[in-house]
Amino acid sequence: MSTVTTSIVTPDGPVLEEDYEMVSCTAENGELGILPGHIPLVAPLKVSSVRLQIQGRTDYVSVSGGFLEVRPDRVTILAQSAERASDIDVDRAEQAKQRAEKRLQDKQANLDQIRAEQALNRAINRLDVASHAR
Repeated sequence: MSTVTTSIVTPDGPVLEEDYEMVSCTAENGELGILPGHIPLVAPLKVSSVRLQIQGRTDYVSVSGGFLEVRPDRVTILAQSAERASDIDVDRAEQAKQRAEKRLQDKQANLDQIRAEQALNRAINRLDVASHAR
C-alpha cells in the first residue's frame, strides 16, 4: 500500500517524521482522514490526538491545536506542543488535570475561565493519548 510522509513539528523541533498509510486528526470543522494522494488542504486543528496508521498498527500523538497542511505526498502538522503517546508523563498530566479542575471549581473572580478550560482539555487529551502507549 502507498504511504504519505508525515511530519509533526513544534517550536522545539520535530516530534515525528515517518511514512504512514493514513493520518486521522480533528480539525476545527470536524474529523479528517488523509490518504496518499489527498487534495491540498490547510486546516486549523483542535486539541486532540493524531492517529497514524501503518501496516495494521496505529501510533498516537497528542497535539495542542495548530495547523495541518496536506499535499498529495506529504502531511505536515505545526503545533505549539506535541507528544508521542510513549513520551507522555502520565503523572504530570494527571497533576495538570487536577490543578485545572481545582481552578474551575474555585470560581475565583480573577479566574480566567477560558484558560482553565483549555488547560483541562490539554491534560485530558494527553491522558487519553497516553492510554494508547505501547
